[in-house]
Amino acid sequence: MLEFPRWKYVLILAVVLVSALFALPNIYPQDPSVQITAQRGAAVDARLRQTVDEGLQEAGVSPKAIDVDGDTMLVRLFDLEAQTRAADALRSQLGEDYVVALNLASTVPDWLTAVGAKPMLLGLDLQGGVHFLLQVDQRAALDKRIEAYAEEARATLRENRIRYQSVERRADGSILAVLAPDADAERALSLLAAAQPMLNRDLAGNDIVIRLPQAEIDQISADAIEQNITTLRNRIDEIGVAEPVIQRQGDDRVIVQLPGVQDTAEAKRMIGATATLEYRAVIEGDAYAAQESGVVPAGGKIYHHRRTGPDGKPIPYILSRRIIASGEEMVAAQSTYDQDGLPAVSVTLNAAGGKRMFDFTSANVDKPMAVVYIERIPQVRTVDGEEVRSFRVQEEIISVANINGVFGRQFQTTGLEKQEADDLARLLRSGSLAAPMDFIGEGIVGPSLGKENVDRGVTAVLYAFLFTLVFFMAYYRMFGLVTCAALLLNLLIVAAVMSIFGATMTLPGFAGLALSIGLSVDANVLINERIREELRNGMPPKTAIATGYDKASSSIVDANITGVLAGVALYAFGTGPLRGFAITLVVGILASMFTALTVTRGIVTLIYARRKKLKSLAV
Repeated sequence: MLEFPRWKYVLILAVVLVSALFALPNIYPQDPSVQITAQRGAAVDARLRQTVDEGLQEAGVSPKAIDVDGDTMLVRLFDLEAQTRAADALRSQLGEDYVVALNLASTVPDWLTAVGAKPMLLGLDLQGGVHFLLQVDQRAALDKRIEAYAEEARATLRENRIRYQSVERRADGSILAVLAPDADAERALSLLAAAQPMLNRDLAGNDIVIRLPQAEIDQISADAIEQNITTLRNRIDEIGVAEPVIQRQGDDRVIVQLPGVQDTAEAKRMIGATATLEYRAVIEGDAYAAQESGVVPAGGKIYHHRRTGPDGKPIPYILSRRIIASGEEMVAAQSTYDQDGLPAVSVTLNAAGGKRMFDFTSANVDKPMAVVYIERIPQVRTVDGEEVRSFRVQEEIISVANINGVFGRQFQTTGLEKQEADDLARLLRSGSLAAPMDFIGEGIVGPSLGKENVDRGVTAVLYAFLFTLVFFMAYYRMFGLVTCAALLLNLLIVAAVMSIFGATMTLPGFAGLALSIGLSVDANVLINERIREELRNGMPPKTAIATGYDKASSSIVDANITGVLAGVALYAFGTGPLRGFAITLVVGILASMFTALTVTRGIVTLIYARRKKLKSLAV
């Protein structure tokens, strides 16, 4: 008996309606646009609008629309050629106070956006984006670790009451600990050996020389690369880029590809930013006198506040060289406001940092503590006609306040502007870089190249579908038409699922989509051939349909589950293009199983179930 439950018809109808709704945004083309972002105190106002209008008029470009959102202006244009001309004209017109970048603006109606419907994300090869090659400064990572070892050696000697004159890092990368004349050098050596067993130590008179073995140096360099890659992933997740490619290249380089990002200045600022915080104790003394004479108390260093004094110069402070806590020990950071309504960053430290902060504040109530903001700023200068890249480390105090009470893991940091607080909280959440990175190569994949790839991919899928349609109509007649309807629904479901879950379509993804169509065809061929076989065995038409579907189902499920497992393996262990291929393959296979086993059976039942004197099938 040829039957099909009514609830399955309701399910099919619901799938069709939901798929159509969430796939609909993909038919709305994006507007080629030029994005203008204010920086360095510039404003997006009527004056800028007038300047933009004049620049577009001189370039012979008529805008489709001009939208303003906060400190960003979006100039929508009619085609890619106009986008290129407009961007070139506006860059020269606006100068360095504004960042002019290519963009693609959505045209999806508000009512679709309101229900959560959005177009599927496209990869770098389909919508363009930015490509960076970064070099990790492993020497800086090594210097940072050596300084940490030096501070650990100071703490060990101090906690065990062994007097010393200095513990300083030397130019050859070793650490020299100069003990006091009456200090027990042998005891100091054994204590340092217990505290830092991975390091080599030599005793020369009353001096201890600490050296890093080559294995430790190699491990520091390798860890710096891995931590930077992890931090880059976290930072890119913070700015919401879908399917980025972050790969190691060689011993000290990293490749970063960001699909859909055209603003290279903003991308570089967030990726390469090295801003962090350090909390240090304020040492009592005349900072002005120490600054003039150059004589700084032992264990202290001169820092300057970002605020200026009566003489118009930054106010100096003497801060302890010992760091109470730093950005590396922060596990959570949130931009917020303090009790006075001023911008602040709410900070949560890890257990080790929280304990040190608790111990310090417990012993120093009513004493001052400083918050130091540190940023490593890239610089480019020309020497003998060649660009030489370097960095300038900017350290400034953003806040000095008395400790009013004991606190540990959670507290607030003030003294920042709102934008600084937002950016700093984002950087602290994503983690600090183990070593600074230099941008040694960058490129932009324009939307025009991506559009060409999209057109070619759509054409390939369209031809694959048309060839299938012609073959099935000629070979299976009515059942061929049913199969083609199922294939159309299959494409609709794939587009909807990828849009709903924010999956990214790449050029290899089109290959996965075409392959899933082939697998769907294979499932329908199995069903149709089974029905033909039952008819040849003399079975009545309606019984042949039911038996054909029942017998083919197990084979179809087994074959497709194997394909799904292969796709899951590709996604789990692959990166970049392999993942794009795997996503569309898995979604396409699951959709094809539903359409082949459920949708086609429902349609065939509608056509043939009520025909009482059915003697033959158009198969």
